[in-house]
Amino acid sequence: MKILSVVVPCYNSADYMKNCIESLIVGGDKIEIIIVDDGSTDKTAFIADGYAEKYPDIVKVIHQENGGHGEGINAGLKIATGKFFKVVDSDDKLSEEFPLFLEKLEGGAKDAELVVTNYVYAYQSGKKDNPVRYANAFKRDKPFCWNDMRKFRLKQFLMVHACTFRTELAKKYGGELPKHVFYEDNLFVGKILPHVTTLYYCDLNLYRYTIGREGQSVSEAVFVNKYKYQILVNELWFDAIDLNAVREKSERLYGLIMQEMLILFGGACVYALKSDDEKARENIENMWEKAFLHDEKNAKKLRYAFIMRFLNVKGNAGRKLAVAIYDLARKIVQFN
Repeated sequence: MKILSVVVPCYNSADYMKNCIESLIVGGDKIEIIIVDDGSTDKTAFIADGYAEKYPDIVKVIHQENGGHGEGINAGLKIATGKFFKVVDSDDKLSEEFPLFLEKLEGGAKDAELVVTNYVYAYQSGKKDNPVRYANAFKRDKPFCWNDMRKFRLKQFLMVHACTFRTELAKKYGGELPKHVFYEDNLFVGKILPHVTTLYYCDLNLYRYTIGREGQSVSEAVFVNKYKYQILVNELWFDAIDLNAVREKSERLYGLIMQEMLILFGGACVYALKSDDEKARENIENMWEKAFLHDEKNAKKLRYAFIMRFLNVKGNAGRKLAVAIYDLARKIVQFN
């Protein structure tokens, strides 16, 4: 069995996908790389097939009609055979610490259901790399459970880039992501986290997360333009998780998920208010209404959290306040 399956969703990625795949090939026979060509119209398919021909024991290629990033994850997850499963976007890459990470998966992390590594904001502008580490929150190089976890800082969001899941767990709980929806990788992580019991943290700057490529979905302009997808993902995540059951399992896991939801709901509110959409406020209120219908107790906790009260002040003054808070957070976290 391969130790790791890596799915690389690709859509018109010909200009940069080689950097990603070359960073993975160094894993050799320990890994399988599943390149999903999601209906590309450039040379993505040609490049992918070239790698499969050159590395037939390592690279698999799926060609499919365009279904979006989530459908790429769905397709790769279905055929993944490795013990662990990771998503690497085609405009990102793994660092030179990848071989050491594989050693960890074969060693101390072999029984974990979730292996966490650091990710690095790699700015195209030439600005200094900005790593997100978890050493203050997680024990290093030893298995642990949620109750051993310490509190996350504002900057520490448990993104898909930081997560490597046991494949069987990802298949059972993480699949069937919606088609043609942006930011669904947050939903992928959120659906699996409540079912994780054993974790392992490798203090390695493994994932290099590209920030600043023109047109990428994490640019501020795209965030604003596609804020409705953020709202949809929030609604789907809230519906998918039984927060009361999570709390019974672990207070610290519950706290982590509530913090992550607070960031996601807050982000959706801010980007909606930064848009020119006349229905932005209405769409925000509809998001909260659905959350209250699903789980009134926990929705109240989110809606009336200290920071959220400022983000949901009505009127033009409220909009200006929300944008000011966002701008301050962006300077602190430097996420885009």
